[in-house]
Amino acid sequence: MKKYTITVNGTAYDVEVEDNGAVASAPKAAAPVAAAAPKAAAPKAAAPKAAPKAAAKPVAAGATTVSAPMPGKISKILKHAGDTVKSGDVLIMLEAMKMQNEIMAPVDGKVADVRVNEGAAVNTGDVLVVLG
Repeated sequence: MKKYTITVNGTAYDVEVEDNGAVASAPKAAAPVAAAAPKAAAPKAAAPKAAPKAAAKPVAAGATTVSAPMPGKISKILKHAGDTVKSGDVLIMLEAMKMQNEIMAPVDGKVADVRVNEGAAVNTGDVLVVLG
């Protein structure tokens, strides 16, 4: 029995792994194949460049940003720019893993900007709402 300590997201877990005596063998390499004679490369058209990601809008000093806690899809926007909110009010519904997650206001304030649209896919840390 072998003991290991594994750390996941800052939390340490002690695990024990039983050695069953099996030996893992490395996969055998395939026999080398003779390389085909190189052909003259045809000129390629320039590949289209990916559109650069829009620069993030600056946030006013003293403003509070509400970010996505996990990747998902915006299913509903409940508060819009100009709305006054209290701490704990639901701002946005974020669908992740077929579950509806309430994204709440961390502080009292006024919604300065909503930076997502319904149906938009977001990643962890993307700014959803700015409270001013």
